[in-house]
Amino acid sequence: MLAQRLLTAALLIPLVVGGVFFLPTFWVALFFAAVVMLGALEWARLSGLSVLLWQSVFLALMAIALSVAATMISHVDFNYWALAVTTAGWLLGAVLLVRIKAIHKITAGPHVLRAALGFLVLLPCWIALIFLHGYGKDGPVLVLFVLVLIWASDSCAYFAGRRWGRVKLAPVISPGKTREGVYGALAGAVICGVILAWMKPDLGGLLATIPLCILTCLVSVEGDLFESLIKRQADVKDSGNLLPGHGGILDRIDSVTAAAPVFVFGLMLLGAGK
Repeated sequence: MLAQRLLTAALLIPLVVGGVFFLPTFWVALFFAAVVMLGALEWARLSGLSVLLWQSVFLALMAIALSVAATMISHVDFNYWALAVTTAGWLLGAVLLVRIKAIHKITAGPHVLRAALGFLVLLPCWIALIFLHGYGKDGPVLVLFVLVLIWASDSCAYFAGRRWGRVKLAPVISPGKTREGVYGALAGAVICGVILAWMKPDLGGLLATIPLCILTCLVSVEGDLFESLIKRQADVKDSGNLLPGHGGILDRIDSVTAAAPVFVFGLMLLGAGK
């Protein structure tokens, strides 16, 4: 399993980094749209849409939503309010997640409300990354930065949790996660905040970039927990099996779906993109 994970990562990371750096925003948008559509298929299945017809309808609606968003992506006001609402949603969701005491399994039949949540999870992430990629000459670097921030925080959380993990973070949703792991993730986020302040001094310095990276890190943990909740409701371990050793697409982008909109909205508040 470890060999599969390493091999998959060795293939995917250069592909993503190379695409972000060297492809124009149009092609990056298409690439990320394909990722969103694959994630949408997994979301449909996790939501209880087991019939091919319902899955097809869900994918068609997601494609339409992406197309409409693409026509609006150059409008700063559209992005601002879309990401503002998404950020508020994730912050509210954090309050609700910590109150969950039991997992209610999905029963048979289409679950329209649960499926609709997929639009609120996947679409704003795509909007955030594409808007950020098109943000001048620094766009591709900032897209890569937010991905590295999430990867670094996740890695720090893993090693801190393995070494010092004692207190469970959300035992009902994800028994493996600990508060000590989150502290490790926050340490990684602080380091990234220092790097961001060096990269973009116009954002306001350490007093602005470190809190932004810390908030992004915390929301990325929430994204991971939320997908774990959906999987537990569907009574599955992984969202799919497309990526050997890693599971499905949603298993790899769950943190990004929450973190990217919050990070980009934070950048907009700090003056980026104006």
